[in-house]
Amino acid sequence: MQQRVDRFLETLIAKRGCSGNTVSAYRNDLTQFVGYLAAPPAEDHCPPVDRWEDATEEHFMTYLLHLRGRSYATSTVARKTAAIKSFSAFLVAEGIHVSDRSLRMAAPRVDRYTPRAISPEDVERLVAQPREAVAAAQEAMARPEAVRDWAMLEVLYATGLRVSELVALDTCHFDPAANRLTCISRTDRHRSLPLPQAVAEPIRQYLTDARPRLATGDHDALFLNHRGQRLTRQGFWLILKTYAEQAGVENVTPHTLRHSFATHALTGGATLRDVQERLGHVSISTTQIYQQMAHDPARVDAVINGASEKLYETVPADDLNERLDGEGPGLEPARELVSSDATTHR
Repeated sequence: MQQRVDRFLETLIAKRGCSGNTVSAYRNDLTQFVGYLAAPPAEDHCPPVDRWEDATEEHFMTYLLHLRGRSYATSTVARKTAAIKSFSAFLVAEGIHVSDRSLRMAAPRVDRYTPRAISPEDVERLVAQPREAVAAAQEAMARPEAVRDWAMLEVLYATGLRVSELVALDTCHFDPAANRLTCISRTDRHRSLPLPQAVAEPIRQYLTDARPRLATGDHDALFLNHRGQRLTRQGFWLILKTYAEQAGVENVTPHTLRHSFATHALTGGATLRDVQERLGHVSISTTQIYQQMAHDPARVDAVINGASEKLYETVPADDLNERLDGEGPGLEPARELVSSDATTHR
């Protein structure tokens, strides 16, 4: 049975271009389903099966009831159900089943997720942790990890990158002459992102002074861990948690700076299309949740805990390369507009 699952996962990569994270989630959910079918709990009164040909609609429905009876979040049950329904359609396409055995599996209703941003003041306190550690070193050489972390946090808030995109960056993706960063998204789409000087400078310092002390071999990764290997998402999460605790900023996740970038941008008047392009959303409907937040003052106050009025602004762009598309004003990076105090520290 697992072989069929593996074949399905190969199809996700080859034909749908799914990301590694998506494939990993599907693998975990379907492997759990296979394990259940091989040895269902006695109380479920469901006969075990070891071939997909023998799995009936009753097996699929009983498993859904099993999931709902456990302490899973509604969103988790919905995700697992979606994975099984996609796999069931694959079994029909492969001729294993004549009909879709998952048709009666109804995913639970999931409330629309509202991203949580933090205030510009909280962003500043967070980024200040590694930046001030670097500044405190003065003439002494700062710890390479501190320089790296400063650069990473600056980049995330200035660009709205996903953490998976951040750790996937290679050194060739940063153009120091143009102050631009090239990001390759999960769907292999490229986007070129302008960086303000205050963000490009920590990257230059990292590449010149810090990265050579972390590197242990010929490695293309831009951000390295203390072993000289590419930093992982999990590694970044631990780093972020440490700085959030030091700064006294609560409820911070790896996506927090991305949500903050988008919310602050739209609150200050950036267009939805601008933010969509910067975030790399394929569909503009994905970006609209931030617009709803930005245009509802009560929601903004609740989500970012009292941001200042001028969070983002539009400015004329003399160079079209500074625009995200060919129309309208250029988009001023959020990092430069967090607070006037931030500028004095750079």
